[in-house]
Order: sequence, then C-alpha cells, then structure tokens
Amino acid sequence: MTIAFRTHDLGVKGLDSAIEKARNCGISAVQLVVYKFMDEIKYSPEALNCDNSSAIGSALCKAGISVPLIGAYFNPVHSDKLKVENGKAVFKSYLKYSKNLGCNIVGSETGSYNDDKWTYNPKNRTEEALDKVIAAFKELAEYAKGFGAYVGMEGAAGHVCWNVATLKRAVDAIDADNIKIIFDIYNYLDGTNYKSYLDILDEGLKTFAGRIAVFHLKDCVFEDGRLKQVAPGSGMFDYKEILKRIKAYDKNAYLVLEGTVGSDIVPCIEFVNSVWENV
Repeated sequence: MTIAFRTHDLGVKGLDSAIEKARNCGISAVQLVVYKFMDEIKYSPEALNCDNSSAIGSALCKAGISVPLIGAYFNPVHSDKLKVENGKAVFKSYLKYSKNLGCNIVGSETGSYNDDKWTYNPKNRTEEALDKVIAAFKELAEYAKGFGAYVGMEGAAGHVCWNVATLKRAVDAIDADNIKIIFDIYNYLDGTNYKSYLDILDEGLKTFAGRIAVFHLKDCVFEDGRLKQVAPGSGMFDYKEILKRIKAYDKNAYLVLEGTVGSDIVPCIEFVNSVWENV
C-alpha cells in the first residue's frame, strides 16, 4: 500500500517546494495536478510540452516520488462548448506526455449541468447527460491508446455518473480496455445514503474488480442536514472496515488522501498506516 496526496493539497507552489514538503512529511507518492500547483503551467492545451513534462517527471523520480494518477479534470456536459473542447484538449495533452510525467493514467470526474459549480442538477441523471459523458470519454480512450495510456473515470453523487451502476453503464458503453476507475466512497454519499457507505464500497469493489487505479480517502460527519468532509479518522467512517476491504482487494493499493491538508497531513498518514497494518 502507498499513501499519496494531491500536489495542490501540500499547501505550497512550485515543483521544488512540493518535493521538499513531500519529503518533510514522508510522502512518497502524489496525484499530480500540474496546473494547480505550478503557476507557470496554465490550464491550456499548449502549456505542457516534452521538455517541461520530462523535467517534472525526472525531478519527482529523482526525489523517489511516484505518480499513481495525473489529474486533468474537465466538465464534459458544460454549457459552454468551447470549455468542453478546451478541457478535452488539455486532457489529451496530459495523455500525450503522461509517461514523461511518470504515470500513464490521466483522470477526470464526469461533470455537471451546473457548469463550474460541479453540483447536483436534475439533468445530470438523464440519458442525454450520460450519452455526452460516454462520447467524451470514448474519444479520450481512443486517443490514449496511441500513447499506451489509460483514462481514469471518477463518479460522484452530484455528477452525471452519480452512483456505481451509472458509472458501470458508462464504462460498458465506452467498451475500452484502457479505462480505469478512481474510487471515492465519500463522493457517492448524500443525506439519503451516507449510512450505507460500506455497502457502496463493496458494490464498487465487486463492480470494478481489476479496474480501480487509486482510492480517494476522506472522512465525514453529518451536520445540519448535510455531509461535511473531515480528515480521515476524525469522522464517522469505520476505517478498520474500509481498509480491510481495500487491502483484501489490493494489498498494493494507492490511497490518495484527497483534501487532507496542513496540520492534518502527518497525523492522517500515521493513522492510515496504523490501521492498515492491523487489518
């Protein structure tokens, strides 16, 4: 098992600073979201190239930091078609240079009709929405094949692929061997199903057996009628049961502590390591 963090959750800007922070915290893997922590590389198709992608990958490798996932999130059902096309173009550039960056999986969530808010909209749960997601990711999966790369898909309750079954429908329709899954239990929860989080994990592990590239780990509490994300170990999740299931699925799993920041980073690493060792 390897614990990873998103580069922009480290709380610093720039590659050298991120590597230093990772070393100081004992972090050996990162979910790389270049445009969110390197100001000189913008969210545009032309920003990444052979030289800067190779430099980033080489620096991380030299520091002993692996990259289980590259983030290039975009909204395939955004009302602004130019934003959709730009998002796909950025995603393709990351696929093209993924191996230079030290990874061959580029991932995204599946979007929302609420555009940049990425929140629930009734239209998200329509066949029209699902068809658009399928078409976008099918295009990306086909493009990725030319570079020996994989496309990661992540579901979420407020997005088009709002549960395990809908994400499975999309994956089946895309029908490509190079589709991988980013699995986040918390993402699938809302005020109606949060007590069933272990059942949802079981469903996901069974449904996507062999396809899950990384697990996103969070925790939560239910307050004032809604879920609130908190650091792993400080909420309602039974981490012993969660990690026991993940360990049985893949003892070499990558666990990305998404959204764990600041003073929570080191204690959460220690917490997850301790639970993992004892399940």
